[in-house]
Amino acid sequence: MLTRIADTFTASLARLTAAEQKAVKTTAFDLQLEPAAYGHRLHRIDGARDPNFWSARVNDDLRIVLHRTEGSCLLL
Repeated sequence: MLTRIADTFTASLARLTAAEQKAVKTTAFDLQLEPAAYGHRLHRIDGARDPNFWSARVNDDLRIVLHRTEGSCLLL
């Protein structure tokens, strides 16, 4: 699966603490290796116009928003 990173992802990442950045980067890397792993707790975003928007749990406070299709994953 092709994983892409949006400019909004990197901009949001820059606003986090070093520890939070490390956790997000680890989760992003894990999503590349195993996109459907249970530990990510992927949930479809309710009410989105496009049903391909999901969120993945980084920790209790942080989530990664992503757009998933059959062949690609865009980290937002």
